[in-house]
Amino acid sequence: MGKRKKSSRKPMGPKKSDPLPSTFTCLFCNHEKSVSVKLDRKAGVGQLDCRICGQKFQCAVNYLSAAVDVYGEWVDAADAVAKEDTTNSRYEGSARTPKSLKRSQNDRHAGTDEEGGEGVFADDDDYQ
Repeated sequence: MGKRKKSSRKPMGPKKSDPLPSTFTCLFCNHEKSVSVKLDRKAGVGQLDCRICGQKFQCAVNYLSAAVDVYGEWVDAADAVAKEDTTNSRYEGSARTPKSLKRSQNDRHAGTDEEGGEGVFADDDDYQ
C-alpha cells in the first residue's frame, strides 16, 4: 500500500541565499561591525577601513572577489606581520625599553666606574 499523491503540491522555487556580510570585526580594536569593505571592480582595488581605530588596508581584487576575500587577505597580512615581528625580536628601535634591560645596561656602566680606576689610561694624563 502506497501513499496517496497530493495533487495540490506547489513547485518549490530556488532557495533565497543570504547576502555575504560587508562589515566585520576589527582585528586591532576588536569592535564588532566596525570594519567596512568597499570593492572597486573597475580599478581592481578592495579597500577596508575601521571606523573606530582608523586601520586601513588595500588589496587587488578581480570580478570574482567579494568583501569576505578582502577581509581574509587582511587577516592573512596581519598574521604575517605578527609572525615576522616575533622572528625579529632583536629589534631595538622601540621607544620603550624594558626595566630589566635598563638595569643590566646601568650595571655595566656602574661596574666600570667602581672598580678602582680601571678606566684610567695613560692617555688621560695628557688632558690634566
